[in-house]
Amino acid sequence: MTHNLSQKTISSKISCNGVSLHSNQEVNIVLNPAKDNSGIVFRRVDIKDKNNEITANYANVSATNLGTVIKNESGVEVSTVEHLMAAIWGCGIDNLIIEIDGGEVPIMDGSSEPFVFLIECAGIKIQKDDRREIEILKKVRYEEDGKFIEVLPAKEFSLDLEVDFPGVGQQKFSYKAISSSFKTDICRARTFCFKSEIDYMHKLGLAQGGSLKNAIVLDEYGKTINKEGLRYKDELVKHKVLDFIGDIYLSGHFIVGHFNAFKPGHTINNKLLRKLFADKSAWRIV
Repeated sequence: MTHNLSQKTISSKISCNGVSLHSNQEVNIVLNPAKDNSGIVFRRVDIKDKNNEITANYANVSATNLGTVIKNESGVEVSTVEHLMAAIWGCGIDNLIIEIDGGEVPIMDGSSEPFVFLIECAGIKIQKDDRREIEILKKVRYEEDGKFIEVLPAKEFSLDLEVDFPGVGQQKFSYKAISSSFKTDICRARTFCFKSEIDYMHKLGLAQGGSLKNAIVLDEYGKTINKEGLRYKDELVKHKVLDFIGDIYLSGHFIVGHFNAFKPGHTINNKLLRKLFADKSAWRIV
C-alpha cells in the first residue's frame, strides 16, 4: 500500500491575528514554510529566555480541559491548538513553523475556515521527500465513562463519529477521504457550548474571549441562540470531527486507518494516541 505522496509546506509566510477564546488577549500568528521532515512546530516569539519551540505532538499534550494544550520541557506552552491543527491536516501540510506571540491560538470565528483560507493564500509547496504516514496494523481501542475511540487497519483515513448532547440528541457523521471534503464539509463548523456552562467557565477564568461571533451557544433545549443560526444542520457533530482531526494530527504524521468514535473529546482523543503508540505492534511508519 503506497501513496507515494510528497511532503508539503506553504509557499510563503503569512500572518493573521485575533482574540484568544479563553484568555481574551489579542494574539498574532505567522505561518512559515519549513524544511522536509521538520513536522509542525509552534514557536513562542514572546519568550526569549528559554527554549520557545514546542513540537505539535501527542506526547507534549499537558492539558485537555476545553481545548488541547501542548508544552515543552522548559514549561513553555500553547493552548487551543486543535482548530489550527485540523486546518493544517485538511490542507495536507506536513511541515510548518507557527510563530505566535502569546500562549493561546486565536479563536477567529470558532472554526478552522480562517486558517484554511490563510494556508491557501500562502500557497502550498510540494517538497522533495516522500510523506511518511502511520499505517495502523491492528485494532486499538480506548474507552472510559461510556465513551470510546477505536482505530482499525484501513487503506486510507476514514472516521465514523457519533455524539449525544442534551436537547440535541444523537448526531453522526462519517468522513471518508473519497466522498468528504474537509474544506466544504467540515472546516466551517464552529465550536459550541451550552448557555448553562458559560458562568462555570467564567468562574474558572475560561472563555473570557468567547462571544456569539466565535461560538455557537445553545439553550437548555438544544436550540441555537445565535441569530444567524447554524452553518450546517449537523454543525455540532461536524465540529467534533474537526476537533478530533486536529487532536489526532498530533500523532506527528497523517494516519492511514479507520476510526470509530463515540462521544470523543480532547482528553480521550489524546489517551487513544498514547495507547496506540505505546503498542509498537499496532502501527508502523510507511
